[in-house]
Amino acid sequence: MQYLKVERDNEIVQITIDRPDKLNAMNLDVMDEFISILGELDDDSSKVIIITGSGQTAFSAGADIEYMSRIEPTEAEKYALKGHEVLNKIEKIEKPVIAAINGYALGGGCELALSCDIRFASTDAHLGQPEVTLGICPGWGGTQRLLRIIGPARAKDLIFSGRRISAEEALSMGLVNRIFSSESLLSETKTYARTVAKNSSFAVGISKMLVNRGMDTSLDTGLKLEIYSWSLCFSTNERQQRMRAFLEKK
Repeated sequence: MQYLKVERDNEIVQITIDRPDKLNAMNLDVMDEFISILGELDDDSSKVIIITGSGQTAFSAGADIEYMSRIEPTEAEKYALKGHEVLNKIEKIEKPVIAAINGYALGGGCELALSCDIRFASTDAHLGQPEVTLGICPGWGGTQRLLRIIGPARAKDLIFSGRRISAEEALSMGLVNRIFSSESLLSETKTYARTVAKNSSFAVGISKMLVNRGMDTSLDTGLKLEIYSWSLCFSTNERQQRMRAFLEKK
């Protein structure tokens, strides 16, 4: 990997975008590396994935503007499709993915964070969708995932104005789950990841699927899917072992 650093700590995998000189902007090579590593993680023994950026300035400043300034509509569509491929993989992988937002998360960088299941941010982080200031609209899911997380009115505010918001404002509107000092962000994220990793990976994975599907289905369909999935959990040996261990502690 040239642009992604992959570190493994038992069942936790940390992926770091390592282009600090470009504020960890995501070019085609970065996206290809994401597709490769996510494919590997889909079937391995890891339980939780953390995504962050190199340094303390930026999580990711988004898409590569230098590249975008040179392309025509056909190439732009291919670039958008590649971004969607990466972010869809993050959203659909059965393992929980946590964004540790350690600075600027703008444009495609914010969209990358939106595709993650949990978002933790440093107190000096700034998030935003400034694409309209460049004459384009969000192209990696910003118009769709943002409204599902913070609602259409707030999503329109951020997209129409192109303004950057602080970590505190992001927390107040539910765009991030928690904020920590820049010094403690990664350690706190790993502590949370270890808590999640202690749980049943099957149960966590199926719960992720249920919540994601619930945003796109009717309540009745979602509840039926939940009943089926809940029943499916009872077919696993892990469920038997965990319940037995719980009863033995009483």
